Amino acid sequence: MKRNDLPPTKWQTADPATLRMNPEKLSALESMIKSDHSNINGIVVVRKGYIAYEKYYNGYGPDDTHHVASVTKSIISALIGIAIDAGYIQNVDQKVLDFFPEYVFNAAQKQEITIRHLLTMTAPYPFEDWHEPLDKLCQQPDWVTYTLDMLGEKGKLGDFKYSTAGAHLLSAIITRSTGKSAREFANERLFKPIGMKEIPDYKMKSFGFEDLFGKNVKGWVEDPNGNSTGGWGLTLTPRDMARFGLLYLNGGIWDNNQVISKTWIDESTMINPNHYGYLWWVHEEDGIFAYLARGDGGNVICCIPEKDLVVAIASEFIVNPRDRWELIKECVIPGVIDNY
Repeated sequence: MKRNDLPPTKWQTADPATLRMNPEKLSALESMIKSDHSNINGIVVVRKGYIAYEKYYNGYGPDDTHHVASVTKSIISALIGIAIDAGYIQNVDQKVLDFFPEYVFNAAQKQEITIRHLLTMTAPYPFEDWHEPLDKLCQQPDWVTYTLDMLGEKGKLGDFKYSTAGAHLLSAIITRSTGKSAREFANERLFKPIGMKEIPDYKMKSFGFEDLFGKNVKGWVEDPNGNSTGGWGLTLTPRDMARFGLLYLNGGIWDNNQVISKTWIDESTMINPNHYGYLWWVHEEDGIFAYLARGDGGNVICCIPEKDLVVAIASEFIVNPRDRWELIKECVIPGVIDNY
């Protein structure tokens, strides 16, 4: 089964046994999801490019979209790579302020911050790690200026500090360099080429919690100036989440078309001391390497190259959900029959 031979738009399913997976191991997923991961709305397991397992819960089905939260960041990472390949952006070491020539800065450290710093979460911010004031960002009339003001004021360049505002700045950089919102650029250069659904433009009516994070989230959320949110706000189906993961697992090739360079994918997902690549979490345990797009509430796209596996999970937001890696480690990875 060659992945290049797969149809570019329609998924194919296959019996787990023909994909060298143990059906009994996979069947244990359902009871574990219902008992310990009940906020999971959909799960798709792809092996060798074919759907080996797919289930939906809580009234959802394969065509329903879900707010995937910070999984959005890994999509932004892909778009930066595509923009570099296309010559819109020079490289990851281009200075952030290059894209905002009108911005008047007052701290020398701001001049040193690069796209790489934003991708790897190593830009300096004044807040404590994991205590970013995201609510304050959402109250601003201009999110980009607010983030530029905050960037480089305190903190040390090169130290890991997770920032959703920094990812939003990358979305603005995509728009500044390509002339298109991240949503428009993704539809044209990423989603359409791999058969994902086009994300429609839903004009924001207000910027309250429900509009930005809650039940009113549709398509891809925008800031007050029309920039697609860089750190969250994208809605996807579980199948399209799996499609994006499969693109990465296949070295950026889809239907014989190089959508993203393999070099970018390799750089983005390289293991490192921070366990964080270019807006992807990188993970190594018991000799198994995985890279994951993770979002609040237990949304995840998990790619395990050695096992030729993609696991996509869409979830309803709850505080402190059970770690999806445990579910994957206990029920999916053991289902792979090696030496095929």
